Amino acid sequence: MILRDLRNPLLRNGYALMANTGITAVLGMGYWLLAEHLYTPEEFGRGQALITVMRLFSSLTALSMAGALAKFIPIAGKRIPELILRGYGLAGAVGVTAAVGFLLTLPLWGETYSWLGGLGPDLFFLGAVLVWTVFTLQDVVLTGLRQAVWVPANSLVFGLVKMGLLVALAGALPSGGIFVSWVIPTALALIPINWFIFGYVVPRHQRNNPTTARPPRLREIGRFLAGDYPGALSILAIIYLVPTLVSTQVGPAVFGRFSMAHTLGCLIEGLALNMAVSLTVEGSFKPAQLADNCRRALRRAYTILVPVIAVTLLAAPLILMIFGQEFADEGTTLLRLMALAVLPRVLIEVYLSALRAQGQARRLAFVQIGLAVLILSSILVLFPIAGVEAVGWGLLVSELLVAALIYGELRKILRIGQSEQPIVTQRS
Repeated sequence: MILRDLRNPLLRNGYALMANTGITAVLGMGYWLLAEHLYTPEEFGRGQALITVMRLFSSLTALSMAGALAKFIPIAGKRIPELILRGYGLAGAVGVTAAVGFLLTLPLWGETYSWLGGLGPDLFFLGAVLVWTVFTLQDVVLTGLRQAVWVPANSLVFGLVKMGLLVALAGALPSGGIFVSWVIPTALALIPINWFIFGYVVPRHQRNNPTTARPPRLREIGRFLAGDYPGALSILAIIYLVPTLVSTQVGPAVFGRFSMAHTLGCLIEGLALNMAVSLTVEGSFKPAQLADNCRRALRRAYTILVPVIAVTLLAAPLILMIFGQEFADEGTTLLRLMALAVLPRVLIEVYLSALRAQGQARRLAFVQIGLAVLILSSILVLFPIAGVEAVGWGLLVSELLVAALIYGELRKILRIGQSEQPIVTQRS
């Protein structure tokens, strides 16, 4: 079955991105385990917070641009290089501009971000935002070109270099070393990866996938971005704004323990997002097969995720105990709740990807905004009562509710074309 799956671009790309998430999880745990032993608890938490807020600004437009690239790269033809470069430029400019505003209001964000109080660190932070924006979009570009198999290799090299630099900087840069060790390997990776994309992958894709269709116009892409952006911004708030706000309410050491459980929970959620991105790409390549691909994506996603979630529910204390008893005491419930929330999130992400592939930006934004409002409001209500565990409860309750609301529409998408299927279901 696996060999058949790997011949299917939808599943091959989806599996590659899931493998990338697995590599990221393993190396990430190794990285943070080293950081926890080499740096003080306060510096550990500060490093987590700086990386989170960097990702927040990097994703302000990149998250929406990722959806646009996944949709339009497959049909852009000769305009693929232009589309990629415009995506990099727009996302980077927005992220850096927002980061400048953050630095100008730095005293309002609490002591956790005190490391940024100088010209040198500020310039480094702005560069980091730009670098991470491009680094994030590279993976989407490779997926849109049906070359996601290269993404895990990139993450493997990046993770190993990052860990080596973390150790090297522990004595030389005890304050800020975590953040610097994260950014430098990212910047170094941009040159070879983009050389590979523009020098090899794009020309090969254009040769192997000739198209006579009209390439998407800038106005068409702009309309899609305008419709998708509010929803993407809402999802951004869930992924990065929530932990950033938590960092303003607790000290660096407490945030470090919260962030470790939150990061692991997000990695499990990332497995659902991976298959969804691949679904958007294949929905653009072959719109007629959207329903069939949605069914395949759901089956394979749950086949992989259910065992992962079950192991997480049982072993959450042991996983977090690797970092120390306090991590297990304060993060077990949060990690379990976030793992459970992935079950309804799979349905939501497959539905959103189907809407994105169909170009239904208005409905896409409506669902994403509604989900974000539910999550953020429930966390705000529960935080005084449940503390950091409110994040897990907010995600679980809100995603269950939204999954129930969209289930009827998702079933309609899944039934399209079923009457044309053979009586004996083909397994792929």
